[in-house]
Amino acid sequence: MPTHLSEKSIKAFHAHLYFKDEAGTEIAKQVAQQAAELFEIKVGRFHQKPVGPHPLWSCQLSFAVETFSKIVPWLMFHRQSLDVFLHPLTGDDYVDHTQGISWLGHSHPLNLAQFTPK
Repeated sequence: MPTHLSEKSIKAFHAHLYFKDEAGTEIAKQVAQQAAELFEIKVGRFHQKPVGPHPLWSCQLSFAVETFSKIVPWLMFHRQSLDVFLHPLTGDDYVDHTQGISWLGHSHPLNLAQFTPK
């Protein structure tokens, strides 16, 4: 990890629910709704095309550092067929999408072309 960042640099987290089709969209909506009922999170839009660095359709769940230890174990067992990409928010998008990332389910190559290492 770059020397200008540490775990204290983490302001929040994103969990991106990945899906590939209409059926996956419905599963993602169910998972997101259940998560929103249980945790303090913000549910983003459901993108039915690759957006930004994400290679599949996706929906972003945003949550505070304090919520990480509650929502991630829940996602481990309730994500159904979805793959989940987890990353911190430090203010350095390149680091956020390459260092300290986690996957639940299968991992997928990200399109990092839009990010520049600092």
